[in-house]
Amino acid sequence: FLSVTEDLVRRRAEHNNCEIFSLEEISLHQQEIEKLEYLDKWCRNLKILYLQNNLIPKIENVGKLKKLEYLNVALNNIERIENLEGCEELKKLDLTANFIGELSSIESLKYNIHLKELFLVGNPCTEFEGYRQFVVATLHQLKCLDSKEIERSERIQALQNYPEVKQKIREQEQAYLLKRAREKEEAQRRNQERKDKKQKQMQSKLGYDSPDFLQNKENHQTEGDREEETWRTVDDDEEDRRFWEEPTPYTPESRLEAHRYIEEKRRAKDNIRHREKPLRTLVTAEGKVLNTNVPKLDFSLKDDENNQIILDLAVYRYLDTSLLDVDVQPTYVRVLVKGKPFQLVLPEEVKPDSSSAKRSQTTGHLVVSMPKANEIILAKQKVSTSIKHSACNTLQKNPGSVQTEKLEVDPSKYSFPDVTKIIQEKEQIGQGPIRLQPVKITETKKSYVGFENNDDV
Repeated sequence: FLSVTEDLVRRRAEHNNCEIFSLEEISLHQQEIEKLEYLDKWCRNLKILYLQNNLIPKIENVGKLKKLEYLNVALNNIERIENLEGCEELKKLDLTANFIGELSSIESLKYNIHLKELFLVGNPCTEFEGYRQFVVATLHQLKCLDSKEIERSERIQALQNYPEVKQKIREQEQAYLLKRAREKEEAQRRNQERKDKKQKQMQSKLGYDSPDFLQNKENHQTEGDREEETWRTVDDDEEDRRFWEEPTPYTPESRLEAHRYIEEKRRAKDNIRHREKPLRTLVTAEGKVLNTNVPKLDFSLKDDENNQIILDLAVYRYLDTSLLDVDVQPTYVRVLVKGKPFQLVLPEEVKPDSSSAKRSQTTGHLVVSMPKANEIILAKQKVSTSIKHSACNTLQKNPGSVQTEKLEVDPSKYSFPDVTKIIQEKEQIGQGPIRLQPVKITETKKSYVGFENNDDV
């Protein structure tokens, strides 16, 4: 059975930064919970608790929630009211559409002195004669029952007839409990018959009744799996029709049985789907990388002016980025989109360490930029063409190989001559028009005795 887990509580406590100790309100509706536990230990400060539309059969483990003001357990399998005496601040209790037939169990709510609203609509006890008078006379603190306000005159009248009404309720209660006992026996018998029938069908389909079954056990296992799959696909609709059209009373057992049946069908479909889809081969045994596009997304691969290979993968605009996993290798790129692989072999070798992946702000596409491995060499070749025409005319005369051009384009050798050339040009321009500078220098030489001229300085 499914119970309340810490992971579930933390996920439902996002509004409180996933902190559960200081939690005051939590909604655990439609979580297929079958047992109510741990909340009184983890969330002592709870004031509002939503548990509607689950499979909870019993109210338990909430008695230590001293600050609880509103408890909603509508649409569950609860059959009696109990274990709420410790909820001292309880003001509102919603038990709509449960299976409460033991109406006398509401007497335990006398200790909840702050209880103002109670909802019992859709329970078998509401069909009892004198139901409302009994509840109004039993719970003096109640102000509203089943969305209808309790007037003072109604309470006085209910108190006057309380002994007679209480006796009628007891008799109807006993009759209902006998009926429930028969329903439980019938549900147990029906479940056993269904299990036996399914087991016989499986044995007959898999050939368990054949005399040579023990001798050919291994063959039957492989063939039986295939037969089981075909049998499930052929008879699945017929089985569903029989299950849902079979007349059964609306009881906690039938509600739980329907849930179990749906879960069983879901697991069977998942198993068949898992068998039908083998793991896709991305790299062969020989090491050859294959192109795959399991998510079936549009894409484009092109070169840009910065000597990079750009992959534009048209992922969905509102897809969470955490569902994407990008892996760039020197010869291929792999992207997992919600676990489905997209793999593409690249036309040239790239540098994975310098690659980047980002989402387009306009389209939401995934854009992967991968610099080519020969990026530096290409950039030097482009610069070398401009140097040849300006400062290296002598190189054009020599029919040197490509290797000599690569050596001449070395940054350390190229930057030093340019700097000295710039300085020389400035010195020529400065000495030309201003003819007073040499005169000043000679004057400083005369003023200092023992000054040694250094041309470098």
